[in-house]
Amino acid sequence: MSAIFEQKKGSYLIRGGAVITVDRSVGTLPRADVLVRDGRIEKVAESIEADGVEIVDASNMIVMPGLIDSHYHMWSTLGRNFISDGGYEYFPAKWATAALYDAEDFYNSVRLGLAELANGGVTTVHNWSHNNRSPAHVDAELRAHRDSGLRARYAMGHIDKMPVDQVNRYEDLPRVRDVWFADPSRLQGLVHLGVNLRGPIQSNIEVFYEEMEMMLKLGLPVAIHASQAAPNTDDAADYERRGFLGSNFLFCHYIAATQSDREAMARTRTPLSYATHSELRLGETGDARRALLKMREAGVMVSLSSDATSIAPPNMLENMRLTWNMGIPWQGSDTEHLPPIGLHEVIEMGTINGARALGLGDVTGSLMPGKQADIILIRTDDVNIAPLANIEATVVMSATPANIDTVMVDGRILKRGGKLVGADVPNIVGSAGKSAMRIRTAAGGILTPQCPGCAGNAVYRATQC
Repeated sequence: MSAIFEQKKGSYLIRGGAVITVDRSVGTLPRADVLVRDGRIEKVAESIEADGVEIVDASNMIVMPGLIDSHYHMWSTLGRNFISDGGYEYFPAKWATAALYDAEDFYNSVRLGLAELANGGVTTVHNWSHNNRSPAHVDAELRAHRDSGLRARYAMGHIDKMPVDQVNRYEDLPRVRDVWFADPSRLQGLVHLGVNLRGPIQSNIEVFYEEMEMMLKLGLPVAIHASQAAPNTDDAADYERRGFLGSNFLFCHYIAATQSDREAMARTRTPLSYATHSELRLGETGDARRALLKMREAGVMVSLSSDATSIAPPNMLENMRLTWNMGIPWQGSDTEHLPPIGLHEVIEMGTINGARALGLGDVTGSLMPGKQADIILIRTDDVNIAPLANIEATVVMSATPANIDTVMVDGRILKRGGKLVGADVPNIVGSAGKSAMRIRTAAGGILTPQCPGCAGNAVYRATQC
Protein backbone atom coordinates (compact mmCIF):
# COMPACT_ATOMS: atom_id res chain seq x y z
CA MET A 1 0.00 0.00 0.00
CA SER A 2 1.29 3.46 -0.91
CA ALA A 3 2.08 5.86 1.92
CA ILE A 4 -0.51 8.17 0.38
CA PHE A 5 -3.29 5.77 1.34
CA GLU A 6 -2.05 5.40 4.88
CA GLN A 7 -3.65 8.77 5.55
CA LYS A 8 -7.41 8.86 5.85
CA LYS A 9 -9.58 11.09 3.74
CA GLY A 10 -9.30 14.33 5.69
CA SER A 11 -11.75 16.95 6.85
CA TYR A 12 -10.53 20.42 5.95
CA LEU A 13 -11.75 23.98 5.97
CA ILE A 14 -9.87 25.77 3.21
CA ARG A 15 -10.25 29.34 4.36
CA GLY A 16 -9.98 32.75 2.77
CA GLY A 17 -8.84 31.97 -0.76
CA ALA A 18 -9.90 33.34 -4.12
CA VAL A 19 -12.08 30.47 -5.35
CA ILE A 20 -12.60 29.47 -8.98
CA THR A 21 -15.51 27.04 -8.77
CA VAL A 22 -15.64 26.52 -12.58
CA ASP A 23 -19.41 26.23 -12.14
CA ARG A 24 -21.03 28.96 -14.23
CA SER A 25 -23.96 29.33 -11.82
CA VAL A 26 -21.57 30.21 -8.97
CA GLY A 27 -18.60 31.67 -10.80
CA THR A 28 -15.36 32.90 -9.30
CA LEU A 29 -15.44 34.22 -5.74
CA PRO A 30 -12.89 36.86 -4.69
CA ARG A 31 -12.78 35.42 -1.18
CA ALA A 32 -14.49 32.25 0.06
CA ASP A 33 -14.13 29.07 2.08
CA VAL A 34 -14.34 25.45 0.95
CA LEU A 35 -15.37 22.73 3.43
CA VAL A 36 -14.20 19.18 2.81
CA ARG A 37 -15.36 16.16 4.81
CA ASP A 38 -14.48 12.51 4.21
CA GLY A 39 -13.11 13.20 0.76
CA ARG A 40 -16.07 15.21 -0.51
CA ILE A 41 -16.78 18.90 -0.93
CA GLU A 42 -19.50 19.71 1.56
CA LYS A 43 -19.89 23.47 1.13
CA VAL A 44 -18.51 26.50 -0.72
CA ALA A 45 -19.44 29.88 0.71
CA GLU A 46 -18.05 33.27 1.60
CA SER A 47 -17.71 32.29 5.26
CA ILE A 48 -17.98 28.84 6.83
CA GLU A 49 -17.67 27.73 10.45
CA ALA A 50 -17.12 24.03 11.14
CA ASP A 51 -15.96 21.81 13.98
CA GLY A 52 -13.59 18.88 13.81
CA VAL A 53 -11.73 20.06 10.73
CA GLU A 54 -8.18 21.10 9.94
CA ILE A 55 -7.93 24.74 8.91
CA VAL A 56 -5.98 25.32 5.70
CA ASP A 57 -5.01 28.96 5.35
CA ALA A 58 -5.63 29.90 1.72
CA SER A 59 -5.09 33.63 2.04
CA ASN A 60 -2.83 34.76 -0.81
CA MET A 61 -3.88 31.67 -2.75
CA ILE A 62 -6.25 30.68 -5.54
CA VAL A 63 -8.38 27.63 -4.81
CA MET A 64 -9.67 25.72 -7.84
CA PRO A 65 -10.45 22.21 -9.11
CA GLY A 66 -7.55 19.97 -9.97
CA LEU A 67 -6.48 20.00 -13.60
CA ILE A 68 -7.40 17.13 -15.93
CA ASP A 69 -5.22 15.72 -18.72
CA SER A 70 -7.47 13.79 -21.10
CA HIS A 71 -4.76 12.05 -23.19
CA TYR A 72 -1.26 11.07 -22.05
CA HIS A 73 0.89 8.10 -23.16
CA MET A 74 2.47 7.46 -19.79
CA TRP A 75 4.45 4.33 -20.62
CA SER A 76 6.94 6.52 -22.52
CA THR A 77 7.36 9.28 -19.93
CA LEU A 78 10.95 8.32 -19.23
CA GLY A 79 11.69 8.53 -22.96
CA ARG A 80 10.93 12.25 -23.03
CA ASN A 81 14.48 13.12 -24.12
CA PHE A 82 15.09 10.28 -26.57
CA ILE A 83 14.62 12.55 -29.59
CA SER A 84 16.84 14.62 -31.84
CA ASP A 85 16.48 17.12 -34.65
CA GLY A 86 15.28 15.99 -38.03
CA GLY A 87 11.75 15.26 -39.14
CA TYR A 88 9.03 14.18 -36.73
CA GLU A 89 11.32 13.06 -33.99
CA TYR A 90 8.76 11.51 -31.63
CA PHE A 91 7.71 8.64 -33.86
CA PRO A 92 11.15 7.33 -34.91
CA ALA A 93 12.33 7.49 -31.29
CA LYS A 94 9.22 5.64 -30.11
CA TRP A 95 9.48 2.98 -32.81
CA ALA A 96 13.18 2.44 -32.02
CA THR A 97 12.60 1.90 -28.31
CA ALA A 98 9.00 0.71 -27.71
CA ALA A 99 9.89 -2.99 -27.73
CA LEU A 100 12.78 -2.47 -25.30
CA TYR A 101 10.71 -1.51 -22.25
CA ASP A 102 10.28 -4.32 -19.76
CA ALA A 103 7.51 -4.36 -17.15
CA GLU A 104 9.59 -2.63 -14.50
CA ASP A 105 10.41 0.13 -16.99
CA PHE A 106 6.68 0.65 -17.43
CA TYR A 107 6.23 0.93 -13.67
CA ASN A 108 9.10 3.41 -13.39
CA SER A 109 7.86 5.46 -16.33
CA VAL A 110 4.24 5.70 -15.23
CA ARG A 111 5.23 6.38 -11.63
CA LEU A 112 7.46 9.25 -12.81
CA GLY A 113 4.66 10.67 -14.94
CA LEU A 114 2.10 10.48 -12.14
CA ALA A 115 4.43 12.24 -9.70
CA GLU A 116 5.06 15.00 -12.23
CA LEU A 117 1.34 15.40 -12.82
CA ALA A 118 0.61 15.68 -9.10
CA ASN A 119 3.37 18.23 -8.72
CA GLY A 120 1.83 20.26 -11.54
CA GLY A 121 -1.69 20.27 -10.13
CA VAL A 122 -3.15 17.53 -12.35
CA THR A 123 -5.50 15.39 -10.29
CA THR A 124 -7.00 13.24 -13.07
CA VAL A 125 -5.29 11.72 -16.11
CA HIS A 126 -6.29 9.52 -19.03
CA ASN A 127 -3.43 7.03 -19.26
CA TRP A 128 -3.67 6.13 -22.95
CA SER A 129 -1.54 2.99 -22.95
CA HIS A 130 -0.82 2.19 -26.58
CA ASN A 131 2.03 -0.26 -26.09
CA ASN A 132 0.56 -3.06 -23.96
CA ARG A 133 3.34 -5.58 -24.47
CA SER A 134 2.26 -8.24 -21.94
CA PRO A 135 0.06 -8.83 -18.90
CA ALA A 136 3.08 -7.99 -16.75
CA HIS A 137 3.38 -4.59 -18.45
CA VAL A 138 -0.30 -3.84 -17.78
CA ASP A 139 0.04 -4.90 -14.14
CA ALA A 140 3.10 -2.68 -13.77
CA GLU A 141 1.19 0.38 -14.98
CA LEU A 142 -1.72 -0.35 -12.69
CA ARG A 143 0.65 -0.81 -9.74
CA ALA A 144 1.98 2.65 -10.45
CA HIS A 145 -1.58 4.02 -10.45
CA ARG A 146 -2.32 2.21 -7.20
CA ASP A 147 0.72 3.82 -5.60
CA SER A 148 0.12 7.35 -6.90
CA GLY A 149 -3.15 8.58 -5.40
CA LEU A 150 -4.29 10.26 -8.64
CA ARG A 151 -7.66 9.77 -10.28
CA ALA A 152 -7.41 8.18 -13.73
CA ARG A 153 -8.81 6.25 -16.63
CA TYR A 154 -6.53 3.41 -17.64
CA ALA A 155 -7.11 2.76 -21.35
CA MET A 156 -5.74 -0.57 -22.57
CA GLY A 157 -4.48 -0.72 -26.12
CA HIS A 158 -2.25 -2.66 -28.49
CA ILE A 159 1.41 -3.52 -28.92
CA ASP A 160 3.24 -0.74 -30.73
CA LYS A 161 3.46 -1.34 -34.50
CA MET A 162 0.83 -4.09 -34.46
CA PRO A 163 0.07 -5.17 -38.06
CA VAL A 164 -2.69 -3.04 -39.54
CA ASP A 165 -4.70 -6.06 -40.69
CA GLN A 166 -4.57 -7.85 -37.33
CA VAL A 167 -7.54 -7.51 -35.00
CA ASN A 168 -6.62 -6.74 -31.41
CA ARG A 169 -8.63 -9.30 -29.44
CA TYR A 170 -7.71 -7.82 -26.05
CA GLU A 171 -7.10 -11.33 -24.69
CA ASP A 172 -5.89 -9.95 -21.36
CA LEU A 173 -8.90 -7.72 -20.82
CA PRO A 174 -11.04 -10.24 -18.86
CA ARG A 175 -8.16 -10.90 -16.46
CA VAL A 176 -7.50 -7.19 -15.97
CA ARG A 177 -11.17 -6.51 -15.26
CA ASP A 178 -11.31 -9.35 -12.76
CA VAL A 179 -8.00 -8.73 -10.98
CA TRP A 180 -7.88 -4.93 -10.95
CA PHE A 181 -11.41 -3.58 -11.39
CA ALA A 182 -13.93 -6.10 -10.01
CA ASP A 183 -13.16 -4.80 -6.53
CA PRO A 184 -13.00 -0.98 -6.70
CA SER A 185 -11.00 -0.83 -3.48
CA ARG A 186 -8.05 -2.46 -5.28
CA LEU A 187 -7.36 0.94 -6.84
CA GLN A 188 -9.03 2.95 -4.07
CA GLY A 189 -11.95 3.69 -6.38
CA LEU A 190 -9.80 6.21 -8.24
CA VAL A 191 -9.13 4.39 -11.51
CA HIS A 192 -11.64 3.20 -14.08
CA LEU A 193 -11.06 1.05 -17.15
CA GLY A 194 -11.29 2.02 -20.79
CA VAL A 195 -9.71 1.03 -24.09
CA ASN A 196 -7.97 2.81 -26.91
CA LEU A 197 -8.35 1.51 -30.46
CA ARG A 198 -5.93 2.16 -33.30
CA GLY A 199 -8.66 3.52 -35.55
CA PRO A 200 -8.18 3.92 -39.29
CA ILE A 201 -4.84 5.68 -38.77
CA GLN A 202 -3.10 2.53 -37.50
CA SER A 203 -5.36 -0.29 -38.66
CA ASN A 204 -7.56 -1.20 -41.61
CA ILE A 205 -11.05 0.24 -41.51
CA GLU A 206 -12.51 -3.29 -41.33
CA VAL A 207 -10.30 -4.04 -38.32
CA PHE A 208 -11.43 -0.85 -36.62
CA TYR A 209 -15.09 -1.70 -37.21
CA GLU A 210 -14.61 -5.18 -35.73
CA GLU A 211 -12.73 -3.90 -32.70
CA MET A 212 -15.30 -1.19 -32.15
CA GLU A 213 -18.19 -3.67 -32.25
CA MET A 214 -16.39 -5.73 -29.62
CA MET A 215 -16.15 -2.74 -27.32
CA LEU A 216 -19.77 -1.74 -27.82
CA LYS A 217 -20.78 -5.17 -26.55
CA LEU A 218 -18.47 -4.80 -23.54
CA GLY A 219 -19.73 -1.29 -22.77
CA LEU A 220 -16.26 0.12 -22.19
CA PRO A 221 -15.36 3.75 -23.00
CA VAL A 222 -13.35 4.02 -26.22
CA ALA A 223 -10.74 6.53 -27.38
CA ILE A 224 -9.02 6.84 -30.76
CA HIS A 225 -6.46 9.05 -32.40
CA ALA A 226 -7.90 10.86 -35.41
CA SER A 227 -6.08 12.51 -38.28
CA GLN A 228 -3.61 15.29 -37.55
CA ALA A 229 -2.54 15.32 -41.19
CA ALA A 230 -3.99 14.58 -44.61
CA PRO A 231 -5.74 12.47 -45.63
CA ASN A 232 -8.63 12.49 -43.20
CA THR A 233 -8.91 8.79 -42.38
CA ASP A 234 -12.00 9.12 -40.18
CA ASP A 235 -15.63 9.67 -41.15
CA ALA A 236 -17.52 10.76 -38.04
CA ALA A 237 -20.85 10.79 -39.89
CA ASP A 238 -20.29 7.13 -40.78
CA TYR A 239 -19.36 6.37 -37.17
CA GLU A 240 -22.56 8.09 -36.09
CA ARG A 241 -24.64 5.86 -38.39
CA ARG A 242 -22.92 2.80 -36.96
CA GLY A 243 -23.69 3.88 -33.38
CA PHE A 244 -20.07 4.42 -32.40
CA LEU A 245 -20.25 8.05 -31.28
CA GLY A 246 -21.46 9.51 -28.01
CA SER A 247 -20.19 10.57 -24.62
CA ASN A 248 -18.45 7.18 -24.23
CA PHE A 249 -16.29 7.79 -27.32
CA LEU A 250 -13.34 10.19 -27.29
CA PHE A 251 -11.57 11.59 -30.34
CA CYS A 252 -8.07 12.95 -29.95
CA HIS A 253 -6.45 15.43 -32.38
CA TYR A 254 -8.78 15.37 -35.42
CA ILE A 255 -7.14 18.38 -37.02
CA ALA A 256 -8.26 17.07 -40.41
CA ALA A 257 -11.95 16.91 -39.46
CA THR A 258 -14.46 18.29 -41.95
CA GLN A 259 -17.53 20.30 -41.10
CA SER A 260 -19.57 17.10 -41.48
CA ASP A 261 -17.32 15.37 -38.94
CA ARG A 262 -17.65 18.22 -36.47
CA GLU A 263 -21.42 18.35 -36.82
CA ALA A 264 -21.69 14.59 -36.19
CA MET A 265 -19.60 14.97 -33.04
CA ALA A 266 -21.74 17.85 -31.82
CA ARG A 267 -25.01 15.99 -32.51
CA THR A 268 -23.86 12.96 -30.56
CA ARG A 269 -22.08 14.92 -27.81
CA THR A 270 -18.81 13.19 -28.65
CA PRO A 271 -15.93 15.00 -26.90
CA LEU A 272 -12.54 15.99 -28.28
CA SER A 273 -9.15 15.83 -26.59
CA TYR A 274 -7.08 18.65 -28.06
CA ALA A 275 -3.33 18.18 -27.46
CA THR A 276 -2.30 21.77 -28.10
CA HIS A 277 1.48 21.37 -28.37
CA SER A 278 1.15 18.20 -30.42
CA GLU A 279 -1.36 19.74 -32.81
CA LEU A 280 1.09 22.57 -33.49
CA ARG A 281 4.08 20.27 -33.86
CA LEU A 282 2.56 17.38 -35.80
CA GLY A 283 -0.54 18.89 -37.41
CA GLU A 284 0.49 19.08 -41.05
CA THR A 285 -3.07 19.63 -42.24
CA GLY A 286 -3.58 23.36 -42.37
CA ASP A 287 -3.81 25.28 -39.15
CA ALA A 288 -4.30 23.82 -35.67
CA ARG A 289 -5.78 27.13 -34.54
CA ARG A 290 -8.51 26.95 -37.17
CA ALA A 291 -9.26 23.34 -36.25
CA LEU A 292 -9.75 24.32 -32.60
CA LEU A 293 -11.99 27.28 -33.38
CA LYS A 294 -14.11 25.31 -35.86
CA MET A 295 -14.64 22.49 -33.35
CA ARG A 296 -15.76 25.06 -30.81
CA GLU A 297 -18.02 26.79 -33.35
CA ALA A 298 -19.72 23.46 -34.16
CA GLY A 299 -20.51 22.91 -30.49
CA VAL A 300 -18.00 20.13 -29.79
CA MET A 301 -16.84 19.93 -26.17
CA VAL A 302 -13.07 20.42 -26.10
CA SER A 303 -10.76 19.15 -23.38
CA LEU A 304 -6.99 19.56 -23.24
CA SER A 305 -4.17 17.04 -23.12
CA SER A 306 -0.41 16.66 -23.29
CA ASP A 307 -0.07 13.60 -25.60
CA ALA A 308 3.53 12.43 -24.98
CA THR A 309 6.45 13.96 -23.13
CA SER A 310 8.64 13.82 -26.25
CA ILE A 311 6.25 16.35 -27.77
CA ALA A 312 5.18 18.44 -24.78
CA PRO A 313 5.46 18.47 -21.00
CA PRO A 314 2.36 17.31 -19.12
CA ASN A 315 2.04 20.85 -17.79
CA MET A 316 -1.63 21.74 -18.01
CA LEU A 317 -1.07 25.32 -16.85
CA GLU A 318 1.24 25.86 -19.82
CA ASN A 319 -1.26 24.04 -22.01
CA MET A 320 -4.08 26.38 -21.00
CA ARG A 321 -1.85 29.42 -21.54
CA LEU A 322 -0.81 28.31 -25.03
CA THR A 323 -4.39 27.41 -25.97
CA TRP A 324 -5.65 30.80 -24.82
CA ASN A 325 -2.92 32.61 -26.77
CA MET A 326 -3.59 30.75 -30.01
CA GLY A 327 -7.38 30.75 -29.66
CA ILE A 328 -8.02 33.83 -31.76
CA PRO A 329 -9.65 34.21 -35.21
CA TRP A 330 -7.70 34.92 -38.38
CA GLN A 331 -8.58 37.90 -40.52
CA GLY A 332 -9.43 36.86 -44.07
CA SER A 333 -10.24 33.30 -43.00
CA ASP A 334 -13.45 31.44 -42.19
CA THR A 335 -12.73 32.01 -38.49
CA GLU A 336 -12.66 35.81 -38.59
CA HIS A 337 -16.27 36.10 -37.37
CA LEU A 338 -15.66 33.90 -34.32
CA PRO A 339 -14.98 35.25 -30.81
CA PRO A 340 -11.61 34.48 -29.24
CA ILE A 341 -11.34 31.84 -26.55
CA GLY A 342 -11.79 33.41 -23.14
CA LEU A 343 -9.99 32.89 -19.85
CA HIS A 344 -12.83 31.07 -18.13
CA GLU A 345 -13.43 28.95 -21.21
CA VAL A 346 -9.86 27.69 -21.33
CA ILE A 347 -9.97 26.89 -17.61
CA GLU A 348 -13.09 24.84 -18.32
CA MET A 349 -11.15 23.01 -21.04
CA GLY A 350 -8.50 22.12 -18.48
CA THR A 351 -10.93 21.03 -15.74
CA ILE A 352 -14.63 20.25 -16.12
CA ASN A 353 -14.48 19.48 -19.85
CA GLY A 354 -11.75 16.93 -19.18
CA ALA A 355 -13.86 15.39 -16.43
CA ARG A 356 -16.86 15.11 -18.73
CA ALA A 357 -14.74 13.69 -21.56
CA LEU A 358 -13.69 10.88 -19.19
CA GLY A 359 -17.19 10.28 -17.84
CA LEU A 360 -16.35 11.92 -14.52
CA GLY A 361 -18.35 15.14 -14.77
CA ASP A 362 -20.40 14.26 -11.69
CA VAL A 363 -17.28 13.32 -9.73
CA THR A 364 -14.68 16.02 -10.30
CA GLY A 365 -13.78 19.04 -12.44
CA SER A 366 -15.52 21.77 -10.42
CA LEU A 367 -15.80 22.85 -6.79
CA MET A 368 -19.40 22.01 -6.02
CA PRO A 369 -20.99 20.32 -2.99
CA GLY A 370 -21.19 16.56 -3.41
CA LYS A 371 -18.19 16.24 -5.71
CA GLN A 372 -14.98 14.55 -4.66
CA ALA A 373 -12.36 16.84 -3.13
CA ASP A 374 -9.92 17.14 -6.03
CA ILE A 375 -8.57 20.61 -5.25
CA ILE A 376 -5.42 22.63 -5.85
CA LEU A 377 -4.14 25.78 -4.16
CA ILE A 378 -1.95 28.21 -6.11
CA ARG A 379 0.20 30.78 -4.30
CA THR A 380 -0.30 34.32 -5.58
CA ASP A 381 2.51 36.04 -3.68
CA ASP A 382 5.40 34.36 -5.52
CA VAL A 383 7.65 36.64 -7.54
CA ASN A 384 6.51 35.32 -10.94
CA ILE A 385 2.78 35.60 -10.24
CA ALA A 386 2.24 38.65 -7.98
CA PRO A 387 0.35 40.92 -7.77
CA LEU A 388 -3.06 39.25 -7.96
CA ALA A 389 -5.66 41.14 -10.01
CA ASN A 390 -7.97 39.18 -12.31
CA ILE A 391 -8.12 35.76 -10.66
CA GLU A 392 -8.67 33.70 -13.80
CA ALA A 393 -6.04 35.65 -15.74
CA THR A 394 -3.56 34.90 -12.98
CA VAL A 395 -4.07 31.15 -13.45
CA VAL A 396 -3.93 31.22 -17.23
CA MET A 397 -1.23 33.84 -17.77
CA SER A 398 1.15 33.51 -14.83
CA ALA A 399 0.85 30.31 -12.82
CA THR A 400 3.40 27.49 -13.13
CA PRO A 401 3.77 24.18 -11.28
CA ALA A 402 6.23 25.92 -8.95
CA ASN A 403 3.36 28.11 -7.66
CA ILE A 404 1.17 25.14 -6.73
CA ASP A 405 1.24 24.92 -2.97
CA THR A 406 -1.27 22.16 -2.27
CA VAL A 407 -2.81 19.29 -4.25
CA MET A 408 -5.66 17.22 -2.86
CA VAL A 409 -7.25 14.18 -4.50
CA ASP A 410 -10.26 12.46 -2.96
CA GLY A 411 -9.63 14.35 0.27
CA ARG A 412 -6.01 13.16 0.57
CA ILE A 413 -3.15 15.64 0.30
CA LEU A 414 -0.53 14.76 -2.32
CA LYS A 415 1.36 18.05 -2.26
CA ARG A 416 1.67 20.52 0.60
CA GLY A 417 3.81 23.59 1.09
CA GLY A 418 5.08 23.12 -2.45
CA LYS A 419 6.41 19.60 -1.78
CA LEU A 420 5.02 16.22 -2.79
CA VAL A 421 3.75 14.22 0.18
CA GLY A 422 4.06 10.42 0.38
CA ALA A 423 6.13 10.19 -2.80
CA ASP A 424 9.81 9.22 -2.65
CA VAL A 425 10.92 11.62 -5.37
CA PRO A 426 14.65 10.66 -5.38
CA ASN A 427 13.68 7.01 -5.76
CA ILE A 428 11.14 7.79 -8.50
CA VAL A 429 13.65 9.86 -10.46
CA GLY A 430 16.53 7.46 -9.89
CA SER A 431 14.55 4.40 -10.96
CA ALA A 432 13.34 6.15 -14.09
CA GLY A 433 16.88 7.19 -14.90
CA LYS A 434 18.15 3.62 -14.64
CA SER A 435 15.37 2.39 -16.91
CA ALA A 436 16.07 5.12 -19.44
CA MET A 437 19.79 4.32 -19.51
CA ARG A 438 19.11 0.61 -20.02
CA ILE A 439 16.68 1.29 -22.87
CA ARG A 440 18.99 3.78 -24.59
CA THR A 441 21.89 1.37 -24.35
CA ALA A 442 19.80 -1.46 -25.74
CA ALA A 443 18.75 0.80 -28.62
CA GLY A 444 22.37 1.03 -29.73
CA GLY A 445 24.16 3.58 -27.61
CA ILE A 446 23.89 6.49 -25.25
CA LEU A 447 22.36 9.65 -26.67
CA THR A 448 25.21 11.85 -27.79
CA PRO A 449 23.88 15.01 -29.45
CA GLN A 450 27.42 16.36 -29.82
CA CYS A 451 28.19 13.64 -32.36
CA PRO A 452 28.08 15.22 -35.86
CA GLY A 453 28.02 11.85 -37.62
CA CYS A 454 24.76 10.90 -35.92
CA ALA A 455 22.97 14.24 -36.25
CA GLY A 456 19.39 13.91 -37.42
CA ASN A 457 18.83 10.37 -36.14
CA ALA A 458 15.93 9.76 -33.78
CA VAL A 459 18.15 7.72 -31.46
CA TYR A 460 21.84 8.63 -31.46
CA ARG A 461 23.99 5.50 -31.70
CA ALA A 462 27.60 5.60 -30.66
CA THR A 463 28.27 2.69 -33.01
CA GLN A 464 27.54 4.95 -36.02
CA CYS A 465 30.32 7.42 -35.17
